[in-house]
Amino acid sequence: MKKIVLVALGLLALTACKQKSENAQDLALVQQRDSLNRIIAQKDGEINDMMSTMNDVVDGFRAINEAEERVTLARMEEGSSSSERIRENMRFIQQTMQQNRELINKLRNQLRQSSVNADQLRRTIENLTRQMEEKDAQVKELQAELQAKDIQINELHEEVTTLNNNVTALKEESSQKTQTITSQDKQLNTAWFVFGTKKELREQRIYDDGKVLEANFNREYFTKIDIRVDKEIRLYSRSAKLLTSHPASAYTLTQDANKQYILRITNPQLFWSASKYLVVLVK
Repeated sequence: MKKIVLVALGLLALTACKQKSENAQDLALVQQRDSLNRIIAQKDGEINDMMSTMNDVVDGFRAINEAEERVTLARMEEGSSSSERIRENMRFIQQTMQQNRELINKLRNQLRQSSVNADQLRRTIENLTRQMEEKDAQVKELQAELQAKDIQINELHEEVTTLNNNVTALKEESSQKTQTITSQDKQLNTAWFVFGTKKELREQRIYDDGKVLEANFNREYFTKIDIRVDKEIRLYSRSAKLLTSHPASAYTLTQDANKQYILRITNPQLFWSASKYLVVLVK
């Protein structure tokens, strides 16, 4: 009877431990889910804010187009009232351009601070730049037509000049971002390799006394490659051994018809994840 009681108590203890473990696992899963939900909510909020700003910009362009149409109709009429309507609509165009400029600046700030993909940001800026260039051309054409009828629009001219400056600034910023992204992408996909005998590698301080790539090794001795393109390296030797650390599942060493080794990188991202320098010892 005593043994039965002890066995029962043991089973109860095991059950309690198991429940504790399961509860801890459930809590960890809930915390992970909540963390992911917060990240998703943040990105959704950023996208919604930017879409709202972009819609306001589009509405501004639409209002400018409508005002330009009103100016065109007023030009067909005679009298001081038509001139006044033209001036009022030109002032409206000026004000709406200013509002659009502020909205675009707001959007630029939102894009800088957001975690949305950089390509999307660049395309948005380029699209707005194209629209502003088109609007600039339209306003210039309207300005020329109004000046032909001796209608003074000096304020509009100042706005067009400012608009041109903003278009230039947007182009420069877009170009800088594109250059930065291109440069970063190039750096991320650049690697260096070298192969040589023990004597050759020792002379370049690349491999000495069993140590690889210690301080002051000759970097100029390496060949630079693009890991997205260069996936096969001929070693021109019947003996080859990788001295740097690279996952074995990411490459193969095979011999050609002359029994000389060829290194084929089957998974570039994995292969170069440990080191962007490859050192191969040959004989």
